[in-house]
Amino acid sequence: MIRETGQQNVILGIFITIILVYIMRLFYVQVVDDEYTASANNNVLRYVTVYPPRGVIYDRKGHVLVHNEVFYDLMVIPRQAKNIDSTEFCSLLGISIEDFSARMAAAKKYSSIKPTVFEKQISKINFYTLQEKLYKFPGFYAEPRTLRYYPKPAAAHLLGYVGEVDERLIAKNAYYKMGDYIGISGIEQSYEKELRGQKGLRIMMVDVHNREKGSFRDGALDTASVEGQNLVLSLDGDMQLYAERLMQNKIGGIVAIEPATGEILAVVSSPSYDPNLLVGRVRAKNYVQLLQNNLKPLFNRAMQAYYPPGSTFKLINALIAFNEGFINGETRQTCSFRVGSHSIHCHPHPGPADLRTAVQYSCNPYFCKTFVNYVENDKWVNTEDGYEHWRKHVLSFGVGRKLGIDIPHELPGLVPTVKYYDKYFGKNHWSATTVFSLGIGQGELGITPMQMANIVCIIANKGYYKIPHVVKYIGNEKNVPIEFTKKNFCDVQGEAYDVVIDGMQRVVEAGTARVARLDSIIVCGKTGTAQNPHGKEHALFVCFAPRVNPKIAIAVMVENAGYGGTWAAPIASLMMEKYLTDTIKRPELEKKILNAVILPTPKVIPDSLQIPD
Repeated sequence: MIRETGQQNVILGIFITIILVYIMRLFYVQVVDDEYTASANNNVLRYVTVYPPRGVIYDRKGHVLVHNEVFYDLMVIPRQAKNIDSTEFCSLLGISIEDFSARMAAAKKYSSIKPTVFEKQISKINFYTLQEKLYKFPGFYAEPRTLRYYPKPAAAHLLGYVGEVDERLIAKNAYYKMGDYIGISGIEQSYEKELRGQKGLRIMMVDVHNREKGSFRDGALDTASVEGQNLVLSLDGDMQLYAERLMQNKIGGIVAIEPATGEILAVVSSPSYDPNLLVGRVRAKNYVQLLQNNLKPLFNRAMQAYYPPGSTFKLINALIAFNEGFINGETRQTCSFRVGSHSIHCHPHPGPADLRTAVQYSCNPYFCKTFVNYVENDKWVNTEDGYEHWRKHVLSFGVGRKLGIDIPHELPGLVPTVKYYDKYFGKNHWSATTVFSLGIGQGELGITPMQMANIVCIIANKGYYKIPHVVKYIGNEKNVPIEFTKKNFCDVQGEAYDVVIDGMQRVVEAGTARVARLDSIIVCGKTGTAQNPHGKEHALFVCFAPRVNPKIAIAVMVENAGYGGTWAAPIASLMMEKYLTDTIKRPELEKKILNAVILPTPKVIPDSLQIPD
């Protein structure tokens, strides 16, 4: 009896062991072995990412600046790609057998069961030919994608471009996977989350011939994609295009802003390029050629180039000194200034000059003396203390720090610190007369055209600015970040602005920028000619108009062009005329600027660059 019971227990144990083995194997296959599970499912199911179209970008008038066109990515699941006629397949795609082998190896390395991009950005025309024969190649299927298209070949630096994500970015953000696209620069980058939308998923049933047979469970497990939000920019597309034409065959930058709102109306970095060059399969080749071009068309001079502001900076020095009582509208200075071997003279004008006249004729001695008297005054403990007070006021004008604009890669500019001069000259071995050139916008100052335009906005608004921004509305709710609606006040307030603006009006009406005058519109401006150690001086002009209720403020920088009144002022004047009156009444001046070539070499963009199909 005991023996029978023992035998029964042995048999029962064997059965239990067998059952446990099967259960464990089933658990391993269904739960542990993800690759096996996925492979089994992928034999009948296809998981297709549904990419939403990126948001459309419009200018302030409702004109389309960026929209989408349909392209296709050819995907492959390596484990399913069997018995492929590689010769026919390569012929359809126009690739070599070696290319095919290399791409398949890369796809298998990524995953044998997950889809990966085999050939990206196939145009609609080329895809139709491929689609008819795609059933012959198991494991391959197409995903529709959208790529950007730019109806107007303008604003490349501002709009930016879209590119494929890399492993580094995927590691930082789980939303993206291989083959996804992301905004790389410009508005495409800074408003990526709003523009990209939300991906969806379709689960499709596929037969043995690689043909889709419908949605799995009638789409019950599918998720819909969400389109990206549209953006309405403050940019005036017509003026942007016009400004870029005026800057053809010239190097420099232009920024135009609406003073009351901080809305950017135009941003030009010249030389530029057609943004369509960085779209589609030709992007990589074109990018390399643009990168290698000696005139650096990819470099955003409007926001990243540091220029000495030259005489345009005299406006800030006048406002600071006036605000603290060192000068007033009637303060006069003789037209001579000597420091050691340096003797500073100015343009011929009635003298000694008061402040309005000094601005009108850009009197160098007036502003050198004003700066030195400010920094070395008995009001301060010492030179360093006086300089720090001066520097603090300069920073309040948005110079030497980032403004916080909504275009990426903004640089802060440069206003030297006391530590900088202590290191350069030695502590207690420098004075205001050592760095007197700061009084006329030279020396170690570095300011971007964006900051120059913002300074003019502060003067036009008589003491404040709103952070320059290019997005006017986001989506249908017409909302914009609140930080762009707040007034930012600088240290200088009060009467100083009226006196300086009087001088700026005189600059245009009877001073160094008579060419900038407009019929029936009061223009207030200031010319600048910035010394350049690498060649001919840079030409600058800053202005706003009309004087009452200003609608536009502009900063123009033209490298190696000489006097600001000769080249920069006419460009700004033509832009203001175009924007405020929608017409040009000075065709000869326009023709002169459009035909001018101010370049080391006239060739900017290589002929070999290709626009995508």
